[in-house]
Amino acid sequence: MPQAVKKKSQQPKGSNVLRWIGFIFLLLLFCGLCASLFAPSGLIEEVALSDVIARANDENGDIAKITVQGNNLQITLKGEDHYSQTSRKDGSGTLYEQGLIDHCAKLNGQEQSDCQAKYPVIEYQEVSNFWDYALDIAIIVVPVIIIILFFSSMMRQAQSMNNQSMGFGKAKAKLYGPDKKKVLFKDVAGNEAAKQDLAEIVDFLKEPKKYEKLGAKIPRGVLLAGEPGTGKTLMARAVAGEASVPFFSISGSEFAEMFVGVGASRVRDLFAKAKKNAPSIIFIDEIDAVAHKRDARGGAGREDEQTLNQILVEMDGFDNDSGVIVIAATNRVDMLDKALLRPGRFDRHVNVTLPERKDRLEILEVHFKNKPKQKDINLDALAAKTAGSSGADLANIANEAAITAAREGHKEITNADLTEAFERVAIGPERKSKAMNDHERKVTAYHEAGHAIVGHVLPDSDPVHKVTIIPRGRTGGVTWFLPPEDRSYKSIYELKDILARAMGGRIAEKLTFGPEAVTTGASSDLKNVAELSKSMIVEEGMGKTTRNLVFPEGETGYYTISADKPYSEKTAELIDREIKDLSDEAAARAELVLSANKPVLKRLAEALLEHETLEEKDLEPLLKDAKMPVSAKLH
Repeated sequence: MPQAVKKKSQQPKGSNVLRWIGFIFLLLLFCGLCASLFAPSGLIEEVALSDVIARANDENGDIAKITVQGNNLQITLKGEDHYSQTSRKDGSGTLYEQGLIDHCAKLNGQEQSDCQAKYPVIEYQEVSNFWDYALDIAIIVVPVIIIILFFSSMMRQAQSMNNQSMGFGKAKAKLYGPDKKKVLFKDVAGNEAAKQDLAEIVDFLKEPKKYEKLGAKIPRGVLLAGEPGTGKTLMARAVAGEASVPFFSISGSEFAEMFVGVGASRVRDLFAKAKKNAPSIIFIDEIDAVAHKRDARGGAGREDEQTLNQILVEMDGFDNDSGVIVIAATNRVDMLDKALLRPGRFDRHVNVTLPERKDRLEILEVHFKNKPKQKDINLDALAAKTAGSSGADLANIANEAAITAAREGHKEITNADLTEAFERVAIGPERKSKAMNDHERKVTAYHEAGHAIVGHVLPDSDPVHKVTIIPRGRTGGVTWFLPPEDRSYKSIYELKDILARAMGGRIAEKLTFGPEAVTTGASSDLKNVAELSKSMIVEEGMGKTTRNLVFPEGETGYYTISADKPYSEKTAELIDREIKDLSDEAAARAELVLSANKPVLKRLAEALLEHETLEEKDLEPLLKDAKMPVSAKLH
């Protein structure tokens, strides 16, 4: 498990400077205090300057030499190497003037020189004491510097807080101008219908006069709706790239702020910037974050509702020649406020659907374009397997294939790498390290064999693609069914066959090990059966007594905690009974199929215990004797 990397906290440079200055100042104060405390004050004897002069002039005196350094006297005693130092309180005048060698000063010429040489004062050394002056200056200047730096730091912090508060109302949109890398429609694989709808927007931005002459008004807003990962953002950038106009991109959550009115201010700022750069495009991703339905529990004082109101005002207040188009993306159209969807705001709705097989092939070719791969790599087969996958899913599969190839030491991506990447993304990685005893492996083998046989025998079920008892993700084993082609609709027969093959694992355990020996391995299967059965009854009107009746959930606002069921308690009991009937029917059909094919069930389970994984070509000889009992047919 990767260890967390500890990051050093970054502190402002100004604080470090203040810390060092304060440290130096305190150090100097400490040194001065120590000097004053530990100075040998008891040994100091105050002597009048006249006595010093007299002792220096006396040949029998104890002073050997006096050296004058500015205001200080260095006195060297006879017979000693060290000297004592004193300071004149009277700083004016020289020693000559104070009478130290007054009589020498009265002489002239050679006599004066001989006189000066006779006495201890030889010369004046006008040497200034640097550290004394430095300490005096430091005591005065350092506190001033500290005060100046302190107030300048406070002013910078106040200015920063002021700038931050002023920036609350500024939009955080990213601008993609002509200097950025363009995205064109040719870079967006698939979604031809969406491209055609957006081509008119591009044409208007390029030649607005053509539409204005005919009195046509271009849609002020375009709403891109579709599943996550279908390329809505990429499609919006392609519109901006084709039209060569500035592209302002922002997420709906970036309008939100804890302070009331900030979101509305950011909306105004964003639209003002777009108008200055017109013609331009504003792209709001995940607009449902700020444009959800309003209800009585909301209120005009809420920050998010003020933001929505400002968006409504800005979009409705566009001039016809403003040249600004709003493109928004969401995967929850049902959550949007109706006022936003009316004509004059988001006039055009474009559905960005999941890619079909040919579109998936184009997307895979784009993602594998710059990756080294073997010549016989079969992207078409991968496109067939990935029904229901979005463009983001396919990009993830391509990346996982490259990672798998690198992990296995391949120089090029192989078909085996593609298969492993697809199964890893769809279900999860293999967990060969998961320990299972012999009984668990046997139960898993019969469970997966039950799924495979029921799915193979029932006429409206998809073909069996692969069966494995190697744990993947959260499953102990996997039985894979792949449709031969993409289908937009499913019949009652197809859905009931899906329910029956889902029950095949539990029924196989029951027939092999006894009714009381069934395990928890079928928990996910039973959950899928319950969800699909409920969908058939409540949403699709496929019940026996509730045929052609649907029970949609009531429309609720964003703040609604719960909603009452749109049907009575008696109807709820009827729905529950219909769901139970579908589950019981699926279990009964699976048991009829497996009871008629016990030898095939045993043969397939033993093959799984031996090989662990069986591909489609391996399954054909094992399932060739499986038969469909007449009593299990629906028609």
